[in-house]
Amino acid sequence: MPKKMKTSKSAAKRFRVTGSGKIVFLGAGHSHHLEKKSMAKKKKYFTLRTLSSSDKKNIKALLPYLK
Repeated sequence: MPKKMKTSKSAAKRFRVTGSGKIVFLGAGHSHHLEKKSMAKKKKYFTLRTLSSSDKKNIKALLPYLK
């Protein structure tokens, strides 16, 4: 009997799929040491970023049940 493919839980917490099928993630640098940074820089940290097409294949391998 074949085994199920396993989802990488660390990748599942970091990446989401939009309705149009793009893979988005929240970049680094948004968790602490924010009091010294300007509001414009903080807004930039909290915007979702789209995954490049060259990395898409690697993420699909980590998340086999990604729609």
